[in-house]
Amino acid sequence: MTVPRPRRPLTLRDVSEASGVSEMTVSRVLRNRGDVSAATREKVLTAAKSLGYVPNKIAGGLASQRVNLVAVVIPSLSNLVFPDVLGGISAELDDTGLQPVIGVTNYSPAREEMVLYDMLSWRPSGVILAGLEHSNASRAMLANAGIPVVEIMDTDGDGIDTLVGISHIRAGREMAARIVAAGYRRIGFVGTHMPEDHRARKRLVGFEQGLAEAGVQLEAREYYQGGSSLLKGRELTERILARAPDLDFLYYSNDMIGAGGLLHCLDIGKDIPGQLGLAGFNGVDLLDGLPVRLTTTDARRVEIGRRAARLVAGKDAPPPDRLIALTPTFIPGDTIRAPKT
Repeated sequence: MTVPRPRRPLTLRDVSEASGVSEMTVSRVLRNRGDVSAATREKVLTAAKSLGYVPNKIAGGLASQRVNLVAVVIPSLSNLVFPDVLGGISAELDDTGLQPVIGVTNYSPAREEMVLYDMLSWRPSGVILAGLEHSNASRAMLANAGIPVVEIMDTDGDGIDTLVGISHIRAGREMAARIVAAGYRRIGFVGTHMPEDHRARKRLVGFEQGLAEAGVQLEAREYYQGGSSLLKGRELTERILARAPDLDFLYYSNDMIGAGGLLHCLDIGKDIPGQLGLAGFNGVDLLDGLPVRLTTTDARRVEIGRRAARLVAGKDAPPPDRLIALTPTFIPGDTIRAPKT
């Protein structure tokens, strides 16, 4: 994968040339000042957005034109995964003089645009953001920011600058292989609707690929919307087992709903893992408090945060291919049978 390095920051002159109006007029439009016609205003704003231009809110006399902030953009604070990532980032920045500033997108591309626009206008020293899927406007802003940009959590796609994460397709394929090797064949999936949760979608793609290689297909699926919770895991598991009572394994898109599913199965007296196997994803600390340890995959989230922060802080140089791919780690737990020999 070839990943281009960021270009120089854009200037008013770039917007002026793209829109065909003077720099003074561009400045008036972007500051929302002065008497400018609606047609000219629209022309300037369209050019600025397509280029990815972000105004500079720093006082002109600041020599470096950079502040000691690192913009960290994540989709959620309620998801148990991201506090661990933030912990890794904070730990590595602690001795650098750089401070992380958090923006939350709620999995919305439009909100990500607004968050990036506001953060980049303060000229941070770097950007760390979750995921590879962005709007054209967001990609343009990031590509032209002229600072280190590290996209984290995912390596299945093309990046803007440097990627740090795991392959979710690989994680799904490897879990499928483990399940099949343990002798399970009637398999169901429980997870979120995935229009914006791209990493969960990629895991499911990899999971189905892995099953197909063994001649197995998913027999049932149950989807939900909104945030994850133990209660949703219980309800979804009850629902899918009511529709497909002969399933012998359930794969959950994350540990939170997987833990809820496990508690439901224990309540109704399922033989785990003999009668029914279960697995989640992420390896969150929540699993330590369950009466039975859920099988899962460690997504390496703390290390991802640390490695990303080291790149932004200049502690590590980016590799030549601008890719740091960590290996998702299978954690067998107690909810999957030992592989058949």
